[in-house]
Formats: sequence, structure tokens, C-alpha cells
Amino acid sequence: MADTRNADLTFGATDWLIHMAAVNTASPTGFADPAAAWQCLGWVTTEGGLFKVEEESQDVNAAGSLEPIRTLMTRSTKSLQVTFLEGLNPLVRSLYDNVPVTSLQPTDGVATYAFPDKPNDLRYAFLADTMDGDKRIRLYMPNGKVVERGDEQPQTEDVMPVQMTFRFYKGASSAAVTRSIDYGDVDVSGFFPAAP
Repeated sequence: MADTRNADLTFGATDWLIHMAAVNTASPTGFADPAAAWQCLGWVTTEGGLFKVEEESQDVNAAGSLEPIRTLMTRSTKSLQVTFLEGLNPLVRSLYDNVPVTSLQPTDGVATYAFPDKPNDLRYAFLADTMDGDKRIRLYMPNGKVVERGDEQPQTEDVMPVQMTFRFYKGASSAAVTRSIDYGDVDVSGFFPAAP
């Protein structure tokens, strides 16, 4: 068996970009820059984003067997936790405060709006792009919403971070999450057996 170890296959994200658009907006082709429909959510912390897949299962037990006879997959959720640094970015504020972005359009430089008494179910499409030189990873989520919000703490010693966790759902015509990888100049042909 060939040794396929290659340090160039490590990935250290040097940048993180999160974009949002109307729910079910189509993903840009390949790694093309997002079109005008996609809007950038601004700077994020150096920790980038924390993407998680959580799965739950249920064992089926039966008489005559000390081991489960079957396991049912009951749930698989995909989420992304990100801490944004632009606490006054209207897109970030609208997601955190759970109000339409139009609520943040200022009149004479000031925007005033009420937090919803009953949570809004505001859903959007999201892109998460990470880069390491010429290597890239893109996550496309056609249907997502904010499900958790971190504490808000304006402070003197640092900017006010805005932490949110997004959960993703199946889109109108695509999976909840689609990953694209651009390997850059790294040759990965040794990982795939030649056709017989």
C-alpha cells in the first residue's frame, strides 16, 4: 500500500467569509464569487466557525439477543457556530435580534425596532467559505436559521462579539448542507483506485 501522507493536505483557514441570501437562493457555481443576491456578514473571530453534525439513534432490543437487533437513525442535525465582530452590521444585528433587516434601515441615522414577543422563523440561505492559500472549502446551506444566540456584552477592552449558532434544513431542491473542496495544486489521485 502506498504512503499517501501529504502535509499539503492539512488545512489552516486563513480567512472565513459568511454570506447570506434569501432562502433557497442557488449556490454560486464552483468557487465563483457570490452574486449580488449574497451579502457578506463581515469579520469573524480568528477561531472561524465551528461546524457540527450531531446524530441520534435508537437501538431496537429483542428477546433472545443480548445485543440490539437493529439501530434506527432518528436524527441528524447540522449546525454552525460563528462569532461575528461587526456588532453593528445590519445583517448581523437582524439575525441576532430576529427581525427583518429592513427594520434596521435608519431614519436620520437612527434605527429603532422592537424585539418580537413571539420568535420569528426567519430563514435564509448561507455560504461559508474558508481559504488556505489556493485550497478552499465551501459549505452551502439553502435553508437555515439562528437557533442559539450568545450573550451580548459591549465592553471597553475589545469589540462587542455577536455569537450565533445556525441550524440547517433541507432546501427546496437540495440537501441541508453541500460541501465543495478545491484541493488547489495538491495531487490527490493516489487516493482513488484506477478503474479496472
